[in-house]
Amino acid sequence: MFTHSRVAVVTGAGTGVGKAAALALLADGYRVVLAGRRTAPLDAVAEFSGAAERVLTVSADVADPDAVAALFAATVAKWGRLDLLFNNAGINTPAIPLEDLTLAQWRNVVDINLTGMFLCIQQAFRIMKAQSPRGGRIINNGSISAHTPRPHSIAYTATKHAVTGLTKTASLDGRKYDIAVGQIDIGNAGTEMAQRMATGVIQPNGEIAIEPLMDVAIVGQSVLYMANLPLQANVMFHTVMATKMPFAGRG
Repeated sequence: MFTHSRVAVVTGAGTGVGKAAALALLADGYRVVLAGRRTAPLDAVAEFSGAAERVLTVSADVADPDAVAALFAATVAKWGRLDLLFNNAGINTPAIPLEDLTLAQWRNVVDINLTGMFLCIQQAFRIMKAQSPRGGRIINNGSISAHTPRPHSIAYTATKHAVTGLTKTASLDGRKYDIAVGQIDIGNAGTEMAQRMATGVIQPNGEIAIEPLMDVAIVGQSVLYMANLPLQANVMFHTVMATKMPFAGRG
């Protein structure tokens, strides 16, 4: 049911966490811009939501500055403002030893997970500080890997640690514009990317072990909770994870 007129952009919205967050926001009445590199999954999310009249789908590669600028320009052209950015798009590499990681693989992860997130934050700031009413909220997708790495994950872990730096600095710089910036760190949500957990992944001691997963819809609800706070309050860091995943005792 339509309950308000807030506008959200969700990157990486076609699958996994982005899809879950987009569906939660749409169910709560948001107008949502679904962004991703492939349009077919975005269109499928819009149709599945039952709220296609409140959806705009935009094909965008967050590593491309022109594509990012076009994404946010399309948002303002369609709905006139931006209240929420869920900065979610990200990739990983295969679990290979760091000495075997190619420079191209490293750069691809950095371009999407770090530079892409910065570009989206920058565009959101430009809109949010100039609109009336002023301000908005940005939620960056960190990871359990923003705290503790898995074996053979140097590119992903390095970028997710860097996301924490983006979050802290953007939170500080956003204060004067009424922009609240926070981060959600997710552990073992049941997405396509995480299905390997169910068959066994390498542990710090070299063993292969199956890890528990949680319903990805829980992550969507967590994003919605953060999104719906009044701008006078901010959850700077929110960790949501499968209760029995090895995190506190990971290493």
